[in-house]
Amino acid sequence: MLASSIQVGFFTTVVIVIVLLLILSSCIKIVPQAHAVVVERLGGYLATWSVGLHFKVPFIDRISKKVILKEQVADFPPQPVITKDNVTMRIDTVVFYQITDPKLFAYGVDNPIMAIENLTATTLRNIIGDMELDQTLTSREIINTKMRSILDIATDPWGIKVNRVELKNIIPPAAIQDAMEKQMKAERERRESILKAEGEKKSTILVAEGKKESAILDAEAEKQAAILRAEAKKEAMIREAEGQAEAILRVQQANADGIRFIKEAGADDAVIQLRSLEAFAKAADGKATKIIIPSEIQGIAGLVRSLAETAKDE
Repeated sequence: MLASSIQVGFFTTVVIVIVLLLILSSCIKIVPQAHAVVVERLGGYLATWSVGLHFKVPFIDRISKKVILKEQVADFPPQPVITKDNVTMRIDTVVFYQITDPKLFAYGVDNPIMAIENLTATTLRNIIGDMELDQTLTSREIINTKMRSILDIATDPWGIKVNRVELKNIIPPAAIQDAMEKQMKAERERRESILKAEGEKKSTILVAEGKKESAILDAEAEKQAAILRAEAKKEAMIREAEGQAEAILRVQQANADGIRFIKEAGADDAVIQLRSLEAFAKAADGKATKIIIPSEIQGIAGLVRSLAETAKDE
């Protein structure tokens, strides 16, 4: 009986310890990075726990909401909108937002994401309603900026900051899509024709420039060849003139040497006149039509003629 009572007491103690440990562990809370926890005490807001280790009073404190502080993305389905020129289209948007105040996010509005979606659709209809179809298709950046500004102001009381809004798709009616596709096709064909014409033009210009460059090179080559030929001819004439001058110089030198030798030999006037007669005879054998005979040679000729006549008489 006593042993049974001891066993029951031991089992009860173990259960109590386990329960206390579970309660203690539930009172310990670790908040990770980029997260926050909203804590309530007896149903009222108590505090916002940031990163770190925290303790709460059992059965009195409770965690009301866990909040992610990182930037988040909300992709909303396409919303029907009507442009200023009564064209109905569908636009889906993407909103990038971040929770800046966990308390306001927890108590500011019920279901904040749905609230942002409805606010986005309403804002988009208001902006597109003041724009025509063509302006809507070409003004995405303007629409994005306006929506971000409006949504950021509207969500500020909810502890939410809207960082960016993007129009993901703009879907016009099928008839307008067909017309746009035909217009784009015509534009592509027009650009293709322009590019082709520009290519042919550039090709023609390149061919003409090539011919021009070739003609210039041919003319330059002919010019250089003519210069080289003229220089060669000039060089040949110079060499020929130098050869003739050298020959004349050597003849004159030979004559001067002959005269010097005669003088050094002590020849008398008769020998000199005889040499002059020999030079005259050589000159007479030439092709000259006029010969100027020195007076000395004329005397010698008369003497020779007289001697010849005397010998004939005898």
